[in-house]
Amino acid sequence: MIELQKLSCFYEDQTILENISQKFPKHLSILGANGSGKSTLAKALCHLTPYRGIILLDNKRVERYSAKALAKKIAYIPTKLEFYDEFLTVGEFVLLGRFAHKESFFDYTQKDKEIAQNYIKLLGLQHFSRQRLNSLSSGETALVLIAQALTQESQIIIFDEPTANLDPKNAKIVAKHIKDLKQTHQTVLITHDIHLAHFINNPVLFLKNKTAHYFEEYFFTDENLSKLYDVPIKSLAVQYD
Repeated sequence: MIELQKLSCFYEDQTILENISQKFPKHLSILGANGSGKSTLAKALCHLTPYRGIILLDNKRVERYSAKALAKKIAYIPTKLEFYDEFLTVGEFVLLGRFAHKESFFDYTQKDKEIAQNYIKLLGLQHFSRQRLNSLSSGETALVLIAQALTQESQIIIFDEPTANLDPKNAKIVAKHIKDLKQTHQTVLITHDIHLAHFINNPVLFLKNKTAHYFEEYFFTDENLSKLYDVPIKSLAVQYD
């Protein structure tokens, strides 16, 4: 369970989110306009950015977890790979997800390697296992990021714009994997794609004007969407005329 108590988040010298208190016992989708604080909130949940207030994961404050214990609790999947060793293969990159489980100064165990390979197969990436990361397409990279997060075996997985820049076919593949993972993990989806959020069907936290509006259900109505996004929306499609 995730709980926020009087949480405020910042970007440089600006307050992005202010005084948010809410409990999220299960899955969650975070929606909002550009700059509303979606990714900032996600990084705060993982203790990756400064904030004021309290964040609890299963009734324990985030900052009181050790780095390895926090990695076992929550995983953050960024929109794209930005910092990585270009010489790493897919197999090597996915195996890094076991770092939180690895004994210091020891190599990865055979069990670690088997877990990584099992998730590579689950995502249909076995044919890419020996390819370098910089040779992959956007869709393949998105699946590799999910495979590494699964290998980490965290209880909570945060997906930050997982279908950004993907073609419809790959977006559908990624969306199906995310929905399936709701059976085994607590999922947090950050997206601009209303259709994706509707398909995943999580309760919604909508960020707007530094605050948050929580919808356990009944979020995807034309009236509600039009009001929140300040643009006429009909049947989940933006009306431009």
